[in-house]
Amino acid sequence: MVSEIPASILTRKGARTTAQVPPLVRQLLDGGRIETKNLCEWLIVDHYSLAQAVFLGSEWVALRSKLQRSGAQSGGKTALGRIQDIGGLLADFECEEQTGRILTLVGEHPSDCVRAWGCYVAVRCGSPEFAGILERIHRFAADEHSSVREIAWLAVRPLVVESPELAVQDLLSWVCSPDERIRRFASELTRPRGVWCRRIPVLCDRPVLGLPLLTPLRSDESAYVRISVGNWLNDASKSAPEFVQEVVRRWQDESDTSETRDIVRRALRTLKKRVNS
Repeated sequence: MVSEIPASILTRKGARTTAQVPPLVRQLLDGGRIETKNLCEWLIVDHYSLAQAVFLGSEWVALRSKLQRSGAQSGGKTALGRIQDIGGLLADFECEEQTGRILTLVGEHPSDCVRAWGCYVAVRCGSPEFAGILERIHRFAADEHSSVREIAWLAVRPLVVESPELAVQDLLSWVCSPDERIRRFASELTRPRGVWCRRIPVLCDRPVLGLPLLTPLRSDESAYVRISVGNWLNDASKSAPEFVQEVVRRWQDESDTSETRDIVRRALRTLKKRVNS
C-alpha cells in the first residue's frame, strides 16, 4: 500500500477511457484513499474491494462476510447497481445495530464512492418521514463531489414517485437555500422524467404541482441550478406543452433577466424541435 499519495495523482485530470486509468490510481481508488476524478474512474472502482478496505477491524467481521457474499453475486451489475446493493446492505446492517456508526463512517470518508453508499443508508435508516429523510440526506446533497450529489437524489427519487405533492412541500425551504447544490437538488430530484430513473407520473401529467419549487429559481444566479430548472420544464413539455409555454411567457414578462432567458431557452428546446421537424 502506498504510504504517501504522489502529488501527480492528486492533481491528475482523469483518464479518457477506463482502460487508461493507471494501476496505481485503481489501487488507491479501491483502497478508499482518493476520490474519482471523472466518469471513467468512477466506472472502474471495485466497490466490494473498497468495502473490504473500509470496514476493517473485528467489529465488522459479520458485515464483511455479508459484503463478500454480495460481491460474489454481483457479476454483470453496473457501477450504480453495485452502489445500490452495498448501500442497501449497509442500511440493513445499520438499522439492525441502531448505533449510527455506519452513517458517520461513510459520511465522513475521503472516498466519494463510499459517501455515495451513505446516501442509501440515510434514506433507509431513521425516521421514515420524508422531512427526516431530507435532513439526513442534506450532507450528501451538498457534497463537494458531483457523483455523491447525483446518487443523493437518485436514492430519494423513489419516495418522490410515491408522494410527489408531499415532497414538493417539504422541499420548499431547499429552493431558498444559499447553497446552490441544495437548490439544484430540489429541482433535479423532482424532474418529471429525469435521467436514469423512473418518471414521476403525477408531475408528468400535472407539472403545475412543481411550480412552487421552480418559481423561486426562475432567475437563479447559478448556472448549475438554471440547467436543472430548464431541464425540468423541458421534461414537462413532453407531456404538457401548453403548461410550459404559459410558464415561460409569464416568467419572461415578470423576470426579464439573462438568467431567466437562459432557463427559457433550455426549457423550450424540445418544443422548438417539434416545430422545426
